[in-house]
This record gives sequence, structure tokens and C-alpha cells, in this order.
Amino acid sequence: MQRAGAAAAAEIALRYRDRLARGVLVLAGPGNNGGDAWVVARALAASGAPVRVIEPITAKSPDAVAERALALDVLDAADVATVVPESLEGGEAIVVDGLLGTGGSGEPRGDVARLISLTAAVRARETIIVAIDVPSGLDASTGAGHDIVVKADLTLSFGTVKRGHLVNRDVCGAIAVLDIGLGTHASLDDGAPLLVDEAWVGARLPAIAASAHKGIRKKVVIAGGAPGMAGATVLAARAAMRSGVGMVKLVVSPESLAAVQESEPYALAAAWPRDDDAVERDIAHWADAVIVGPGLGRGDESRALLERLLRRWTGPTLLDADALTLFEGDARGLARLLAARPAIITPHPVEFARLAGADVQQVLDHRFDVGRELAATLGAVVLLKGVPTVIAAPNGRRLVSATGTPALAAAGSGDVLSGIGGTMLAQIGDPFIAAAIAAWVHGRAAERVPTATDGDVRGIALEDVVNELRVSWTFDDRPTRYPVIAELPSVGART
Repeated sequence: MQRAGAAAAAEIALRYRDRLARGVLVLAGPGNNGGDAWVVARALAASGAPVRVIEPITAKSPDAVAERALALDVLDAADVATVVPESLEGGEAIVVDGLLGTGGSGEPRGDVARLISLTAAVRARETIIVAIDVPSGLDASTGAGHDIVVKADLTLSFGTVKRGHLVNRDVCGAIAVLDIGLGTHASLDDGAPLLVDEAWVGARLPAIAASAHKGIRKKVVIAGGAPGMAGATVLAARAAMRSGVGMVKLVVSPESLAAVQESEPYALAAAWPRDDDAVERDIAHWADAVIVGPGLGRGDESRALLERLLRRWTGPTLLDADALTLFEGDARGLARLLAARPAIITPHPVEFARLAGADVQQVLDHRFDVGRELAATLGAVVLLKGVPTVIAAPNGRRLVSATGTPALAAAGSGDVLSGIGGTMLAQIGDPFIAAAIAAWVHGRAAERVPTATDGDVRGIALEDVVNELRVSWTFDDRPTRYPVIAELPSVGART
């Protein structure tokens, strides 16, 4: 507890040193989360910052009682209140939320609920809210947030990031995971998925040698582009090119050929193959990986193309969008066509539900786990898009990517991801690693797009995200600043 509180206090002082002189208000609950808050209060007060504490319920856990006693040796008794005031307006520039921790469940009640509600008013006046471990009122396991929940600007988590943090980024703000000395215990394989970060991606991304040529950088076919939907394949092609592919060929409906050649003149183009010989000529003998789905359409002709292509092409394959919807309720039929090849599917929750015959809400509620069964059925890696994105392999392994912003909540975002993923699949060969890298870089590009105001993505077009891909492939291999072992930026506008 002392390590956690001291690390949190140090991080607050480092990030907000210009605000410390204006004071810190600490809200301390009765449990161990409150104990952490008392350590923060003692450390900041000892450093010279004016600190005020409100404890709506007296400390109850033994550790919290002990930390409270130590803090009272440093704090002025007049600065510790046990009665919830009418407002939190005391002039402090920082409020530390230590009311409810990871063990909290259900909607906050009584004086704790009143204090949580009061934090909204001071935050509206630009006071910084820092949550200890989880914002009070947020379920750490599910991410469920009640009507009464702290909206934090920064959440300081200990040892690991929680599922609730990743699901409900709106109330967490920026997230920093602090090392509190768990050591090897934090690395034990308990079945939890691993969070993909910059170091993980950088260590697995193959370099492009100085002597590379277009063949070494691989060739990707993107099949889709039904009449009126040529733009999906163009987006995928641009993303593939900005991800380092050597050549792209767009295989689209005859009606879309002129549009794609005019929009993306650096890509080759061919019409949908009408027979197996055309598949062999235009795709199987040319490609290193095939992406099927962007703008494919859902008609009989689209289904016939998909089945013909998957029968004749048995190499690395990525399926997205309409290619998945065409197999609605028929996951086993898709599995037969995907057999014995490296494959990735990239559904959003609705597409996943259609394919798996599941309820959409069930998919959302169990997003960390549902992909494993479908991956095993298909023999393919399942990249379930969302907040966060979860990647599941047929052998049960899982990875989580939490990069991205609401800028990706736009039509065509999945096509961009497909272009990145298809390139990685062609260059790496391992669909599990390729999918995770694609998800992380896709989100990173969105995070790099400059915003007019802090976190507000209004006015950002998907083209801006694609352009950022050009500068999203370099990685900082320096150690993360101790004690921060992982960090996620705030996403969305501050509300």
C-alpha cells in the first residue's frame, strides 16, 4: 500500500507540479483504496503541498487504519473533514479520488455517492481529477459505469491495467500503470490476455532492408469493390501502401475498375474473376496474401466470387466486412473454406454476432473471451474490433490492443485496418502477430492525428488517419519512465 501510494503521489507531483501550490483535495474511502489515498495525502503534504482530506466513512481495513494514523501525524487536523460539505469548492487545483477501489460493486450509495456527484462541479471548473486504481463507481472487471461515477482526467493503476479501464475509457481519462513491486507475480500466466504496447510491436515488426525490392516487401490482392463501393478497396490499398507493402492489386467488379484506377493509380487492378483460370492468373500466381471483403457486397455474385476465390487460393487470407456477413450463421461453412491456411477475420461486434449466431450484447459483455471459441471453430485468428480490440488465436491465446480514438468510429475504418493487416500477414506470415500489430498501429495512427482541441476528434476525416500511417511505423525502444510500466492516453473530448 505504501509503495502504491508513494508511486501515485510521485506521479501526481511530476505531472501537475505547477498545480500543487494551489492545493490538493483527497477523498479517502474506508477500504484499501482509501488507504492508498491516505498515503498520497501524507506524501504530498510532506513535500510541502497544501492538502485537505475528506473521509465520508472512517477507515475500516487494518491497512487503511494504519495509513490514516501515519497521515494524521503530518496533516493539520483542521484539514481533515468527516462531514460531506455542500460543495468541494476549496480552491484546490487537484482532486484525488480514493473512495472506492477494485473491490467496489453496485451503485455507490450515501455520503460516498454524494461526494462522487460533487466532483463533477469542480471538474467543470478545470480542476484535475486523479483516480486511484479505478474511478469510483466503475466496475474494474466489466467496465460498467453507473450514473454516479467519477470522471477522471488521469487514472493511476497498480501493477496491471484492468479490463474495466479498457472498456470504459471515457471515465478513466489517461491511464498510467505503476510498478509497485509485484515482480514475477505480475508476469504469472493466469490466463489473462496480454496488452500489446509499443515495445511488443517494435520487437516483432520485420525491418525493410536497404536491398529490399517490391517482391521482398510482398504483394497483396484486395478483392471487393462491388458497384457503388469502390472506395472501400481504395482505402484498404492506401493503408497497405503506407504499411510498407511492395505491390497492391485491386480485384473489383467491372463497373468499379475505372473508379479504382483513377483514385489509386499506383495499384494494379483487375475485374472479378469469372472462372477458376482467372483466379489462378490474377490472384493465386501473383499474391502473397489476399484481403477479401472491403465493399464486396452481399449479392449472389459476391458470394460466388468469395467461394471461388477461397477454393482456389489457399495462402494467407484476411476476411472483413461483407466477406463475413455472407457467411451469417454458417461459421462451420466458412471454416471448411479457410482450412489449412494462415487466416485472420476482423469483425466488429455486429458482424461477429451474425457469424457466430450470438446476441450482440452478449458479444459486448464478453468481448475478452468470445473470440476464442470462434477462432477454434474457424481455425483462424479472430480480431474483434472495438474498445478495446481483442485478438484470439485458435489455440486460445489472446492479445488486447487499446490504441485508438473515436476518429476510427467512421465508415471505412475497417478497410484501413484490413490494408494494414493484409500487409502484415504477407510480410510476417504469423496471423496472430500480424493481427495484433495491425490493430495497434491502426489505433496509433488515429492517436497521432492533431486535434483542434484536447481530444476532440470532430472534424477529423479518415484520410487524416491514413496519412498518419506514414509516420506510425517507428518505435521508441527506450525503457518506460519508472515507475510507469504502461500508459494509455486520454481519448475523446474532456466533458
